[in-house]
Amino acid sequence: MAKRDYYEVLGVDKGADDTTIKKAYRSLAMKYHPDRNPSDRQAEEAMKEVNEAYAVLSKPETRRLYDTYGHAGLESYTSADIFRGVDFGSLFREFGLGDLGFGSMFDSFFGGGRRTTVRERRSGTDLRYDLDVTLEEVAVGVEKKTEVPRTSVCPSCKGTGAKEEGMKECEHCRGTGQIVTERRSGYAIYRQITTCGYCRGRGTMIVEPCDECQGKGIVEEVREINVSIPKGADTGYTIRLQGEGEAGEDGGMPGDLYVVLNVKKHAVFERHGDDIYVANKISFPQAALGGEVEVPGLDGNVTLDIPEGTQTGAVLRIVNQGIPHLDGYGRGDEYIIIQVVTPQDLSAHEKELLREFGRLREGGNP
Repeated sequence: MAKRDYYEVLGVDKGADDTTIKKAYRSLAMKYHPDRNPSDRQAEEAMKEVNEAYAVLSKPETRRLYDTYGHAGLESYTSADIFRGVDFGSLFREFGLGDLGFGSMFDSFFGGGRRTTVRERRSGTDLRYDLDVTLEEVAVGVEKKTEVPRTSVCPSCKGTGAKEEGMKECEHCRGTGQIVTERRSGYAIYRQITTCGYCRGRGTMIVEPCDECQGKGIVEEVREINVSIPKGADTGYTIRLQGEGEAGEDGGMPGDLYVVLNVKKHAVFERHGDDIYVANKISFPQAALGGEVEVPGLDGNVTLDIPEGTQTGAVLRIVNQGIPHLDGYGRGDEYIIIQVVTPQDLSAHEKELLREFGRLREGGNP
């Protein structure tokens, strides 16, 4: 259904001043008040229409847009935008009539209310915790228990900061959490709404602080948590634990805990991506003749085939003996850097054999 013209809804001319618009609205609001029209669906719809018309025409910005473009000028406005800052109940007080029972009606209509506070429920601070892990742990994936210091909601007062019945309504904002100041200029009324600085928007004040948290609503604790270390994680890998950070204020959600891994340097292996490198010494005969040797691996010793004539510095590979791929299948490889050891404590017989070997090589004999 197409919307009616707002001036027509209020029964005023387009050039009507603020006072005329207010009087027209007050008259219609009293006519269509739900308490005066119980179970009257048409009256309820008429009341909504009158409310919207007044909300638009009572503010210079929205009225200017409407006068210029009609309803199309407000298409980008939500209902919250249109009704924001409009104090319907105060209209009746301005005419010296008090609320006439309209205050509670407007409170329920727009979710406002003199008893509704505007406190901001701030989420708790996120925490970072650096956790040292070993290469073996990230190779298989483990569960680690660790203790993390943080704050949590006080169990005694449930975060209120007060003893039971130790709260009272703020005298400065009368429980609203807001301070409203008005300034008149001719027919215009400029209204400013700010968060109450005395109760910080809570609408209540602590008169008897909680003994356990001394009125803070939070307590410090050391919490033991389980951290799942995935296979293949490396230094800098971050694990987010939702809700394990600092407690929020005024019932706000707790922050998150970010566990940042640090894979400690290994005494034997050196990691490059998902591959591991290890230096391994072999004797001269093994290097010259080849054969099988045992080398260290992440899962225990593994067998390595040494080709004949292997030189110092040669790099040999064992497939799928490295670090598992993170969030995937398979593993990296293990690379063995060969170091051929020259013996230093030769016996006389060994020396003679080597001399004979040298003569054979120099003479070109097989």
